[in-house]
Amino acid sequence: MKVLHAQTMSEQMSSKPGFIAALDQSGGSTPGALRLYGIPDSAYSGDDAMFKLMHEFRVRMVTSPAFTGDKVIAAILFEKTMDGQVGGKPTPSYLWENRRVVPFVKIDKGLEAEKDGVSLMKPISGLDALLERAAKLGVYGTKERSTITLASKSGIAAIVDQQFDLAAQVSKHGLMPIIEPEVSIKSPDKAGAEAILLQELTRRLDALSDGQVMLKLTIPDKPNLYKPLIEHKRVQRVVALSGGYTRADACKKLAENDGMIASFSRALVQDLRVSMSDDEFNRALAEAIDEIYQASTVKV
Repeated sequence: MKVLHAQTMSEQMSSKPGFIAALDQSGGSTPGALRLYGIPDSAYSGDDAMFKLMHEFRVRMVTSPAFTGDKVIAAILFEKTMDGQVGGKPTPSYLWENRRVVPFVKIDKGLEAEKDGVSLMKPISGLDALLERAAKLGVYGTKERSTITLASKSGIAAIVDQQFDLAAQVSKHGLMPIIEPEVSIKSPDKAGAEAILLQELTRRLDALSDGQVMLKLTIPDKPNLYKPLIEHKRVQRVVALSGGYTRADACKKLAENDGMIASFSRALVQDLRVSMSDDEFNRALAEAIDEIYQASTVKV
């Protein structure tokens, strides 16, 4: 049964129209996400209370009528969300069995200080145990983020090498790695950094002897720059992060890139507020899902 599930999930991630909901705010980004939702820092005290409020927000989203595999083909979860429950089931089980949404989990533990124009991932302690737990819970894959600020060939090569080395560890557990080397939209030479990133990603992809990875990339300044990656046999899917763009701007840019689908976080939730009635909340979420789905599937 588990192999069948994995095969069905793989088919969905390879080719189904739609996008990925990034619901993976972690300890550092959760206060900001709660503030955007309308919950001030003064409304809670301590991490446990903070994560409880965030989990309630995520549950409200994933149980909303519009949040189904018809348009949201996958969701990336924070580790605590993966370990939590929705509707009396483990969150990954609820997503797949009740919503037909493929579950992923964010595994990185934050970033090192910037060096050579990039920020590498910090060491991930207990990673094998986390990957084993994720696999047992029915999670399909992982997401791991690092950031690029400058068009530094040596820095970007180091980022890509670290990402692919980590992806190899993830793949050994039967999970699909989403490699996320995010180019900052505030980079002084974003196009230059993206050109180097394309070269470095291609170098490592060409060296893979088997298996596949997914790529989560900033929407490029040059439309369709990443088309060779989308078409690469070692890439299951290329998805786009919103990177601080508003939803309108992110969707407009995404629609210019053939074959690239969204994996938005802030751009997905920017209009949702804790004070909304369920009808208002569900309507706002449905509108966001429709707009992002459109940009992911209808290209200009």
